Amino acid sequence: MKRFNLLITAGLLLLMLPVGSCMKYGPSQTETFLPGPAGEGMFIINEGNFMYANASLTYYIPGSGKTENEVFIRANGINLGDVAQSMSIYGDNGYIVVNNSGVIFVIDPDTFRLKGSITGLISPRYIHFIDARKAYVTDLYQEKITIVDPQAFRISGHIPTPGHRSTEKMVQWENYVFVTCWSYDNKILVIDTATDRITDSLEVGHQPTDLVLDRNGKIWCAAAGNLYRIDARSRNIEKIFPLRADGARTHLALNAFSDTLYYLNKSLWRMAINQATTGNTPFIVLDDRPYYGLAVDPVSSDIYVADALDYVQPGKVYRFNPGGEPVDTLTTGINPGSFCFK
Repeated sequence: MKRFNLLITAGLLLLMLPVGSCMKYGPSQTETFLPGPAGEGMFIINEGNFMYANASLTYYIPGSGKTENEVFIRANGINLGDVAQSMSIYGDNGYIVVNNSGVIFVIDPDTFRLKGSITGLISPRYIHFIDARKAYVTDLYQEKITIVDPQAFRISGHIPTPGHRSTEKMVQWENYVFVTCWSYDNKILVIDTATDRITDSLEVGHQPTDLVLDRNGKIWCAAAGNLYRIDARSRNIEKIFPLRADGARTHLALNAFSDTLYYLNKSLWRMAINQATTGNTPFIVLDDRPYYGLAVDPVSSDIYVADALDYVQPGKVYRFNPGGEPVDTLTTGINPGSFCFK
């Protein structure tokens, strides 16, 4: 599956270091990974611990159940950095957003090798692609969203967000991107992608986090212990569903057909997108404690639940089939928080 390559180009490693970072990035010996099965594979983004520079990347092949941990450092000879927040694939590139290191690493999603990096960011959270030459990056500490050129690996502009310094998740409906404002905020901003300007905002509950768009053009948002269903065209809140776990962060995901919503609220719940209530019985009963992440395979609709355990030891990811039956348990890096499917 892989063979060792002990040669490291020091100059390349230096170029990849994010500006202003104090992390110890390496170098160390590298491995060469061969591409896995075409169209199959999933990345698990492990945050690591804040200020410990121990973020990592796990790669999982659902068909075989094969798991490879620490693939970023093993492929490149340098650490991923401090708090890996999220990852997205666009075209032939994978973009790993490393929050506290202020960098987006760009890799080959088949070999995990670095292609470049986007630096000059403060505290990036998520990246959303408008087209091949424009993407938006949200930020924890800045009152602006950064516009980047994902092909040139550079910052190309900013969208001011006055009064909103903690932008988070994004979804797009037609030419408009909806963005949650998370820390000590209660707004969803609406950005016109033609002008890169905020044109509207919606008020929801305190600290909106996850955001997904279903097949009917409805946006689902979790905030303040409630679940909001918003019509993307009219931007009206159609319904508010009360949830059960006060104060717990709620993670959202849609199945492969975008007609069924899953949400983590202590246990795992499931509801049809046109359902009138959330129901009284969990879809999968889990231990009564917070979980760290949720994803649904966009092809198979298999469900993945991330468990950070004690936030110090390697975490776990539990895989279930669409019927809710256990399929696999994976050991990951520290604090598995998000997922990216090839």
